[in-house]
Amino acid sequence: MQIIDLNDQAVGAILPPVQPLLITGGNGTLGRAFQRLCAIRGIDFIALGRNELDISDPLSVEKALVQHNPWAVVNTAGYVRVDEAENDFKRCYRENTQGPAVLAAACAYRELPFLTFSSDLVFDGNKSAAYVESDMPCPLNVYGNSKRLAERDVLRHMPQALVVRTSAFFSPWDEYNFVYAALRAAHTKQAFEAADDVLISPTYVPDLVNVALDLLIDEERGVWHLANQGAYTWADLARLTADMASLDTSFVVPRSMQALGLAAARPAYSVLGSRQGNLLPSTEERLHTCIPEMLAAITNSVEEPMAVAS
Repeated sequence: MQIIDLNDQAVGAILPPVQPLLITGGNGTLGRAFQRLCAIRGIDFIALGRNELDISDPLSVEKALVQHNPWAVVNTAGYVRVDEAENDFKRCYRENTQGPAVLAAACAYRELPFLTFSSDLVFDGNKSAAYVESDMPCPLNVYGNSKRLAERDVLRHMPQALVVRTSAFFSPWDEYNFVYAALRAAHTKQAFEAADDVLISPTYVPDLVNVALDLLIDEERGVWHLANQGAYTWADLARLTADMASLDTSFVVPRSMQALGLAAARPAYSVLGSRQGNLLPSTEERLHTCIPEMLAAITNSVEEPMAVAS
């Protein structure tokens, strides 16, 4: 019998490599958030951007799965420009519908857990109570329809896939979100137009990612709604953000969605509830969490350093 010396550095060479979590869309807001929280939680991962993995190309997907041998796949890639999608529908459907379906088929073949994301914009807004997972999708715009079709195709290829519907991201980790923009406008005393006739569910990205990872690890399946608790118009959310930062709220200019002249129709009501369980805390609690960090970043970015006389 061969005795292996555990102090021998060569022992590491005979151990099997750790399988990573494969994250698509690695350069986007959600993809970067997954990378950040996987690092915090000690989850090995590989994140691939569009130039490294074309999720709508079966050969590209197969190559990535063979090369990286992941234990699961999280799809955060996709087309996110809701208004531009109205005239760019081919690309929108390619990235939002075809891509997730290709990934789901590949994961089903390899028996890999698969997580992908959908949107509150799959609904038409005709409900007066929060939408739950079993409500019938009926989108009003191209983007929402691309997500509805993705849900259908993903679950057709892979009934055990995990599909998370979510809404209205905010996070201190990047400036490309509504709360950050509203806070910057309040800080710089600039007028800020926001719709006051639609109700949405804000979603704190770190919460979304942490809970989605938990669901993936627990091998949950089907459609889940993940959004922070609370229903707000965009104008109310902007005012609440400023008020929590002890800033003047009069900068908010309420407008109807029609007056804003957006290309894509939006549901007047797209609040997300859940029959699976409300797993995320209140929106107000998370605004309290992230506003100080956001405000510090905004203050540093808008205040030029003072010149020093020589």
